[in-house]
Amino acid sequence: MTTPLFTEPEWDFATIDRTYRAIEDIALNDLKLDIYPNQIEIISSEQMLDAYSSLAMPLMYNHWSFGKMFAREEALYRAGYSALAYEVVINSSPCISYLLEENTMTMQALVMAHAAMGHNHFFKNNYLFRQWTNAEGILDYLSFAKKYMAACEERYGREEVEAVLDSAHALMDQGVFRYRRPPKPSKERVLEKRRRRAQYDEEAYNELWRTLPAGVEPPSSPPILDPEDEFSGEMKLPEENLLYFIEKNSPSLAAWQRETLRIVRNLAQYFYPQRQLKVMNEGCATFVHYTIMNTLFDRGLITEGSWLEFMHSHTSVVFQPDFSDRRYGGFNPYALGYGMMSDIRRICEQPTPEDRDWFPEFAGKGDWMGTLKDAWANYRDESFIEQFLSPKLMRDFRLFALYDKADQDKYKVSAIHNESGYRAVRTMLARQFDAGVADPNIQVTGADLKGNRTLFLSHGMHRGVPLHNQTKELVLAHVERLWGHDVKLEEQAA
Repeated sequence: MTTPLFTEPEWDFATIDRTYRAIEDIALNDLKLDIYPNQIEIISSEQMLDAYSSLAMPLMYNHWSFGKMFAREEALYRAGYSALAYEVVINSSPCISYLLEENTMTMQALVMAHAAMGHNHFFKNNYLFRQWTNAEGILDYLSFAKKYMAACEERYGREEVEAVLDSAHALMDQGVFRYRRPPKPSKERVLEKRRRRAQYDEEAYNELWRTLPAGVEPPSSPPILDPEDEFSGEMKLPEENLLYFIEKNSPSLAAWQRETLRIVRNLAQYFYPQRQLKVMNEGCATFVHYTIMNTLFDRGLITEGSWLEFMHSHTSVVFQPDFSDRRYGGFNPYALGYGMMSDIRRICEQPTPEDRDWFPEFAGKGDWMGTLKDAWANYRDESFIEQFLSPKLMRDFRLFALYDKADQDKYKVSAIHNESGYRAVRTMLARQFDAGVADPNIQVTGADLKGNRTLFLSHGMHRGVPLHNQTKELVLAHVERLWGHDVKLEEQAA
């Protein structure tokens, strides 16, 4: 008879280690997941709040906004208005999973299956994470960024550094490459920049830097930019990455300010895939933890009491409030992602004639894990919903489409549960998860570098909707601070 891994709610490190090994065995040998090495850390509630405030990263430079967020989250938590996450997971190698020390042993098992296996596999295998993030290098880069910004504060003053960070943070959403990687300079250009960097560092050396506290190093500034070299014929316009363009072409930024912009935009790029993969990432992790925990129960490795505790938490996670419920705030990504992935397994194992008509590629083939792993690797939220959302799940969620026009006093039901309606609803829902639609389409269209150095921006309006005027003026002030000269924005119909 199999002995359960644990029978009491209290945990210790030996029990966590034993349970982790059982979970890992199912993940690797039964589900055939491909994961980074895991690093499991148990943290207190205050440390979890600190993780919230620093973008859930183990290392981060100082900025007042992080302290503000910590104070807000702590006040809400202490007053009972919000609860803490059971875990936080970091896309790095090793994959770091923070587990809350207040969790019961059942919840520790659940979050290890969820984060250390589900999220971990998704981070390592999805094409967007593979294309845009460097899991092996992110921790070293964060360490560099933290030391660099601390040294800049020592050298240039905290207010000066925070002013640049304020503006850079305000433009983070416009500081990513959405469709291409930045152009790579030639080998000769890289060698020349390294030579000029070394020359600059030698000329800027000051004996006073030897008096800095241990661990704080002077910033190694990039070479002084030659305006004629940087501005003559090398601007590729239009440019979607506003921070990148300003970093490379601003007439007024110092070398350390350019490096600061580079740090912020690298972090923005690191987080950008997560915004496009919320449904898939959380759906994958939830499906994996559900499968692993049920396998543990089937093998007698957790008790009925633990299974009931797990199911209570799981059903809360995937709960989708109705639109008339005061808790409704749109689609719960856990509910939609898990629902679709469970539905894919059903279609693979027990398809209906409707399923065979809609999904002939995998309906009834039985290889549900292979189908899911292919989807996890090759799709993002928008394309995943467009490709895999079934009529049955649309009926289960009671989805339909409304057409709303501002000059009319009534809604029009534009798509119902029929062949054309299902496809229309699926497409409309997919568009809601398209980051290209949600983010303003702002591009650099020109810069008068030979004259008054005005920067020209263009906003392609989606469905004729202009930018919010007050917010637009506030953000443009940050652009002007970094560019150092006038900035003009033109609204254009997309």
